[in-house]
This record gives sequence, C-alpha cells and structure tokens, in this order.
Amino acid sequence: MLMGLKRLFAFLFLSILTPITFAQQAAEAAGNTAGEAERWGVNMTQGVTEVSRTTYDLHMLIFWICVVIGVLVFGVMFYSMWRHRKSKGYEASQFHESTLVELAWTIVPTLILIGMAIPATKTLYEIYDTKEADLDIMITGYQWKWKYDYLGSDVSFFSNLSTSRAQINNELPKSEHYLLEVDEPLVVPVNKKIRFLITANDVIHAWWVPDLAVKKDAIPGFVNEAWTRIDEPGLYRGQCAELCGKDHGFMPVVVKAVPEDEYHSWLSERAEAAARVKELTNKTFTFDELYARGEKVYNSTCVACHQAKGEGVPGAFPAIAGSKIATGPMDGHMSMVVDGSSKNPAMQAFGAQLSEVDIAAVITYQRNAFGNNMGDTVQPIDILNFKNK
Repeated sequence: MLMGLKRLFAFLFLSILTPITFAQQAAEAAGNTAGEAERWGVNMTQGVTEVSRTTYDLHMLIFWICVVIGVLVFGVMFYSMWRHRKSKGYEASQFHESTLVELAWTIVPTLILIGMAIPATKTLYEIYDTKEADLDIMITGYQWKWKYDYLGSDVSFFSNLSTSRAQINNELPKSEHYLLEVDEPLVVPVNKKIRFLITANDVIHAWWVPDLAVKKDAIPGFVNEAWTRIDEPGLYRGQCAELCGKDHGFMPVVVKAVPEDEYHSWLSERAEAAARVKELTNKTFTFDELYARGEKVYNSTCVACHQAKGEGVPGAFPAIAGSKIATGPMDGHMSMVVDGSSKNPAMQAFGAQLSEVDIAAVITYQRNAFGNNMGDTVQPIDILNFKNK
C-alpha cells in the first residue's frame, strides 16, 4: 500500500514538472502495452519542424535553469538548518533591513530572468512570424470535425473521426490509433512554409498537433494565425485541445506531409473531384444510388448523435427512426438538414457543410432506413432549388 502511494505521488510530481507527451497519452488510450520505461517516460515532444525543436530546446534550457536554482536554494536551506541546528548550541540570528541582502535577491533574479527572456523572446518571435508563406489553409472547427479550405483553389473538405462506433462502444478491440484517425487527413507539402488561418463555426475549439508545435484556439468570429514547415514526410496526429462539447474527445487532427510533387498531384485530383460533384448536381440519381451514398454520409456525419440504428439519444438527440421529420413533409426534412434547428443548437446547419448531392442522398437514406420506408427520394437539384428560395 505504502509503495503504491509513493509511486502515485512520484508520478503526480513528475507530471506537474513535465507533462506526459501526447504520443504516450494516445498509446495508453489505445491500450498500448509498450515497455514500462517508455510508458512512464516524461517530456515534451521534440517534433519534426525547426520551431518544434527550438521550442523543445528552450523548454529544456529553462527546465535545467530551474533545476539548478532549486538545488542551490534548497541546498543552502537544508545545509543551514543542519549545520546551525539548535542541538549544536546555535541561536537564530536577529537582523533586518540588510541592504546587501536586499540588493542581492533583487539583482540576481532580475539577471536570471533577463537571461531566460532573451532566448524565449527569440523563439516567440519565430513562432508568430507567419509572413511570406508558400501555402495558406483556412481551418474551421465544427462540433465535432474540422473543415479545411485550401485558399486560392477550389479544394475544400471536412475531416471526421473514422474510429468505428463499435470500438467506441467497446464492442471491438481498440485500434492502434483509437480516436486519433480521420477519414480525410490534411495533406500538405514538406519543406514549404504553410500558414494556417484558424477559426470556428460554433464554439471555441483548439487545433493542436504536438509534432508541429502548433496549438491555436479556433474562436467564432475571429481568425488566429499559425505556421509550420515540416521537414519529414509522414502522418502527424493531434486533436482538439479545448473542451468544446460532449464529443470533444472525438475531434482528432491528422496531418499528412508528402513530397511536393505528390502534393500537387493530390491537389489536382481533389480539384477535379470537386468539379465533378458540382456537375452531379444536375444529374438524376436512382433510388439505390442515393440510398447507398446516403448511408455513407449518415455513418460519417450523423451517426455520432443519432446512433447507428437511428434510435438517437433520449433527452439529447431525437431518433430518426419513426420521427415526424423523417416521415413528414419533404420541405420540413430539407429545412432541418440544410438550415439546422433553432430549438436544438446541437442540430447544425449542414447546407454549407455538405454538397447538394450528399444532402439529397442522406435525406433519401433517412426517409427510407430504420423502418421509415417512405419510398420517396430527393434529387440534388431539389436541394439546390430549396437553397435558392
């Protein structure tokens, strides 16, 4: 019992000094049974950018300065108490208003703080230097997903959690990247300065990727700036670092850094795909096409609140199965999906989040799945006409 308490207090003390790295937290959340030394390791993430390494070096410099100060101060205290203890016949000295002592404990800390402020100021200046970027990306936080707009192009998409509900509900074993995997990662080129313009659509979020040393609040009506230049290709994971609602833990960030030629190929493919979606607005889809596409949209966008079988969450999110919206007039259903609900803010307006094709598909799916069996369909042109009313 005593040894357990000692280990607990030691862990809490080390956690206060230097927080457990994000990667280790993620590994523990996924049930990763790595070596004991790795699992209990403590320190910041060094990262894969020049700024992240500079930040790490600054952290270690300040840390060791504090360690040296602590050792010296407490060493003098403990030595004085031991060397001049009452049992050896010493009596406490009585003195006050010592000019020398007061000057010493004012000048010495001031010099130490100035010495710490010089590298800290240099690092902060580098962190906030967002000018002359090669690429601008607008990042918008939604409950509970991220939207990425590549400024200067037609590429725009949402990034949603891709961890299955079966894992979240403990019906399947947790994967390696449990709650840290998405359907659409943010793709960026390596060795290019990338400026992030970060905002939010609903509540305050925070876009955080430890390996990139980027953590910025996403605030509705306000745009924050950050930047990065990634040296190494790879996948870098993060998450929303602001308590933004009940599904806050289901809002991961995945950044995929690729060589420049691969990035330009990907960007061209995404631009062509966006153009094809616009063309599909005037296409008439079959019921089966709409139903199949709608099921995919539902499982990526709606399932978190309305659940896999459309049963909803009593007292929080209404059921789709047998609902008055899904079995009622089509205009009411389109209005709910496109414009959201004024009575329940949790029901977002998806008119700007989903394409006309995806909205038509998911409405068709909802009206015919979960036993609703309405037998009707809605086409993308119907959604476009509804928006233009």
